[in-house]
Amino acid sequence: MHLFQPLTLGDITLRNRIAVSPMCEYSAVDGVPNDWHLVHLGSRAVGGAGLVFTEATAVSPEGRISPADTGLWNDAQQAACTRIAAFIASQGAVPGIQLAHAGRKGSTQAPWLGGKAVPAGQGDWTPVAPSVLAFADDYPMPVALDAAGIAKVVADFAAATLRAREAGFRVVEIHAAHGYLLHQFLSPLSNRRDDAYGGTLPNRARLLREVVTAVRDAWPAPAPLVVRVSATDWVEGGWDIEECIELARWLKQDGVDLIDCSSGGSVPHARIPVAPGYQVPFAARIRREAGIATGAVGLITEARQAEAILEHGEADLVLFAREVLRDPYFPRRAAAELGVAIDAPVQYRRAW
Repeated sequence: MHLFQPLTLGDITLRNRIAVSPMCEYSAVDGVPNDWHLVHLGSRAVGGAGLVFTEATAVSPEGRISPADTGLWNDAQQAACTRIAAFIASQGAVPGIQLAHAGRKGSTQAPWLGGKAVPAGQGDWTPVAPSVLAFADDYPMPVALDAAGIAKVVADFAAATLRAREAGFRVVEIHAAHGYLLHQFLSPLSNRRDDAYGGTLPNRARLLREVVTAVRDAWPAPAPLVVRVSATDWVEGGWDIEECIELARWLKQDGVDLIDCSSGGSVPHARIPVAPGYQVPFAARIRREAGIATGAVGLITEARQAEAILEHGEADLVLFAREVLRDPYFPRRAAAELGVAIDAPVQYRRAW
């Protein structure tokens, strides 16, 4: 079965092609992950996934989505991440970290608190963006990054990458999707700049490519480097799959090993045709036309559905999100459904 075949990325080999997608928990204090994150991520490693990603981990205080996001800009955060990465690895999974900057979607509340702007004086900050355009009327108005601000973003990603390596992570993913900062530069809906970082596709892609180069310097090959993209904004005149394919070709040249293919998030009014596997065609096209490994994600909830994606050559890796929230042991259930025998922790073997 394809789903339980090993996958080699750079200098690591995953025990299967099931990855736990980055999912924000909005449960950190001062950016420091805690026991919730240890148990949440650790249980998915025990559950049998091959690769376990942390949630979007901010590279700077202003790079957080909410005040409760995890971060990786100081020693306390690094120490907590080290504990988590070690436990994931001890269970046979590969620990991965997603590094992120929220841009204009920052200084907002956790979803269960409304998800809108943090009230003034309650831990809020002024977010940054390519242009002075708020994500929505009830989101904070950002300031446009100047040359020094752009250089700081690149340096912050590089510094967080060094910390990730020291903490024991084996895969780094750069978050360039879902309307966060790097996607904001890519999309003409949010990027209205007239300098070297706006206008043409090479200009709009410049910041992401500078981040990739800086991260790759701090995370030398063959250590695996992944980039998550939104393949389309789902809005006329926005970022689209054709531009994304061209970007993927450039990222391959820049040393990226795999493109994690999601979509949307750039603007609140997009009409997205959500259905099982609705983003898989993007992974298939990028894989085929850019000649780079891809990961498929988005309403993939069944073992045979995931098996078919791999069997048909539409992706190399399948990332699960809500399904592994519902069932941390989904990989073990999938193996049983597909008739594959996989090992269990010694503490649990009597149940298998």
